[in-house]
Amino acid sequence: MAGILAWFWNERFWLPHNVTWADLKNTDEATFPQAEDLYLACPLAFCIFMIRLIFERFIARPCAMGLKIQANGPQKAQPNAILEKVFTAITKHPDEKRLEGLSKQLDWDVRTIQRWFRQRRNQEKPSTLARFCESMWRFTFYLYIFTYGVRFLKKTPWLWNTKECWYNYPYQPLTVDIHYYYVLELSFYLSLLFSQFTDIRRKDFLIMFLHHVATISLIVFSYVNNMARVGTLVMCLHDAADVLIEAAKMANYAKCQILCNLLFAMFAILFMSSRLGVYPVWILNTTLFESWEIVGPYPSWWVFNLLLVLLQLLHSFWSYLIVKTACRAISKGKVSHSIQLLVSKDDRSDIESSSDEDDSPSPNQKHHSSSSSSSSATNGTNKNHGTNGYLTGAQYPDEH
Repeated sequence: MAGILAWFWNERFWLPHNVTWADLKNTDEATFPQAEDLYLACPLAFCIFMIRLIFERFIARPCAMGLKIQANGPQKAQPNAILEKVFTAITKHPDEKRLEGLSKQLDWDVRTIQRWFRQRRNQEKPSTLARFCESMWRFTFYLYIFTYGVRFLKKTPWLWNTKECWYNYPYQPLTVDIHYYYVLELSFYLSLLFSQFTDIRRKDFLIMFLHHVATISLIVFSYVNNMARVGTLVMCLHDAADVLIEAAKMANYAKCQILCNLLFAMFAILFMSSRLGVYPVWILNTTLFESWEIVGPYPSWWVFNLLLVLLQLLHSFWSYLIVKTACRAISKGKVSHSIQLLVSKDDRSDIESSSDEDDSPSPNQKHHSSSSSSSSATNGTNKNHGTNGYLTGAQYPDEH
């Protein structure tokens, strides 16, 4: 184990040339970032998770009730032991062959069985009330941490001159503000990572899990490497847009569509200007070019900048999706509907709309004739179905 740790903490990888870990030990004159400082984030992440539960129960929930947001979830599937066994033990998405077999076994038509599985999958999704509470918690935290970051950074020299991130690097002392900022951000993302295993599991579980792991890795990497100054700039820049998207989602769940549209427009403008404009011109410029000029490259420098460049590629991809969806919505005159889908970005992978969900025939019915099925589909297509607090709009399947 000692050999593995010595290999992992190799000074020639982590630190610039002629710098050792002994040079960065805390003294009476100066304090530097230490890897063990971040151990505090683990118990603090648990505390933040408990604070979230209390906040959602005693603050967010009463606010949601005041806005007339109901706790009712999606329509529940009628109890059926055979289908429930298939759903829990075999598959939640039966193929055509299995559907035919279940149809013969239960004497139900295939479309009714498909509808049962769809309702059963939707049944596991959180209610609109739960989603509102979660968004309000995230909005509150992002607003607080962004406000703290702005108030702290406006007093620092590296906000106004990014070359200050590299002068005297890595012998830059750790301040109380930087330590607090880092530990709190790391604790929050650790709590999000933990809560994924306790919250209702969603289809985007793996994607969000990898996102949280990447974020945590960048925070830890920049702290241990004492790139904390530029790290504070990155965190503050990313928190800005998160405040608006959570506010837009709350407005969407509360059915305040005009406010939702306004907040989403503000989010889209801020997201693309900050992630496609400020981030590359301000952040990548200093990490790639100014640091090269002042400090020079070394192994972990390459890794850090590679992660930041990959982050820029993600920004470009997300911005492309936002612009593409917004342009398509405007061209079709369906702006409100498209915005409802976008602001519910955490839920898009969970949406399962059906043209016949509200016109379901009785499960006791035998196979319908083709004309009856066609009529049922036509009737259902003319309806919008509320799923998880917003209209899925079955008549616009292409937008899903």
